[in-house]
Amino acid sequence: MTASWHILHTESSLGWGGQELRILTESLGMIQRGHRVTLLCPEEATLFREAQKRGLPVLATPIARKNLSGLRALRKRLQALRPEVIITHSSTDSWLTALATRWMDHPPALIRLRHISAAVPVNPANRWLYGSASRLVITTGAGIRERLIQVNGIPASQVRSIPTGIDLTRFRPNDRLDARIALGLPAQRPIVGIVATLRSWKGHHDLLDAFAGLNHPDALLVIVGDGPREAFLQERITRLGLSAERVRMVGRQENVPEWLAALDLFVLPSLANEGVPQALIQAMATGLAILSTPIGGIPEMIASGVSGMLVPPGDVPALRAAMAQLLGDPEGRQRLGEAALNVARTRCSLEIMLDRMEEAIRQVVQEPFLPR
Repeated sequence: MTASWHILHTESSLGWGGQELRILTESLGMIQRGHRVTLLCPEEATLFREAQKRGLPVLATPIARKNLSGLRALRKRLQALRPEVIITHSSTDSWLTALATRWMDHPPALIRLRHISAAVPVNPANRWLYGSASRLVITTGAGIRERLIQVNGIPASQVRSIPTGIDLTRFRPNDRLDARIALGLPAQRPIVGIVATLRSWKGHHDLLDAFAGLNHPDALLVIVGDGPREAFLQERITRLGLSAERVRMVGRQENVPEWLAALDLFVLPSLANEGVPQALIQAMATGLAILSTPIGGIPEMIASGVSGMLVPPGDVPALRAAMAQLLGDPEGRQRLGEAALNVARTRCSLEIMLDRMEEAIRQVVQEPFLPR
């Protein structure tokens, strides 16, 4: 039987996206497996409210910025909670946690979870954070792991890749017509969709530009998600002359599986910063044909022409051509969707992620502590 641990997660980000969803999903999964889990994040963070909504133990802690008050508050929390392991997620909370545990008599084992593919600057400070202060670095994709080893000089034995897992009982193929009726979407029109936070690197603007010139006047584009680029994208829709009959921005939705089930084609034209996007895996598990770009860990999930289609990032004509090709080939979409579904089921389940995270935690908890 697996030992039970107190696992503490820290997150300084105030935003909302796949990173925060992984924290919640993983935490709740670990609780179901008998572990104690606590989350520390700023009270003003979306994650704080979402954790409360799901019944996850969360403590408001002022760690949104790298400052002395945040460091003191975090150290006080750690002294009271005494977890066996801490998993950090963003730069600010990782630094504060590393410093807060630096001179503790019996410090918890520290795991740095790196979600995105943005390069980690090569300098002595980051070498200490990733290579010495952290017992283990976990990445969401193999490419991120390789960069940390080859470029940043982190020993290979200290870096593992554990892609995000999803609940395959929730994200699964469902009847498309039923989903469209429930959501008030047209039953017969081809529907292209994206589910992603409205950030610049997700490529929504490229998708709009490509869709505007698409020779499928009956096609509908559905954009699910909210975020800082909402006003910018609304303005772009207007400038491109795309009516509400062609493009629908529906904001953030809780029933994501239903929205995915309603689509014919899922498009994620990412430009940077991706690990393995959760929405991508969710769409794969729904059995959708995927059109994306070879950014971050996406090519680790999508073999172009086999389990989806990849086009160069930022190449709007190539994106438009691929959309037109896939919308005109229902059999090809089905073939790609079935292959994507198989990848999701064999590599991306929640149980696989939890098994591998437990294994990683066991390693850092049981290994002897060496003073840094």
